Amino acid sequence: MSDATQPQPEAKQPEVDPMHAFQERLGPQLEQAQAQLTEVNERVKDFIRKNPGSTLLGAAAIGFLVGRWASRR
Repeated sequence: MSDATQPQPEAKQPEVDPMHAFQERLGPQLEQAQAQLTEVNERVKDFIRKNPGSTLLGAAAIGFLVGRWASRR
């Protein structure tokens, strides 16, 4: 018989760590999300610096509403 007709032993596939594969697949997306959150954080901080009165008024209004809601329960 020739070598072409004999079955070849299968090459062993290296074991893939599922967490490593998950990290490789989602790593770029997580980095992009982190960059976007950093950008939003900078925008919010800039808004607060430019509008401290509006920010305080909004925070007080939200605190009042949360207090009213919590007192009903």
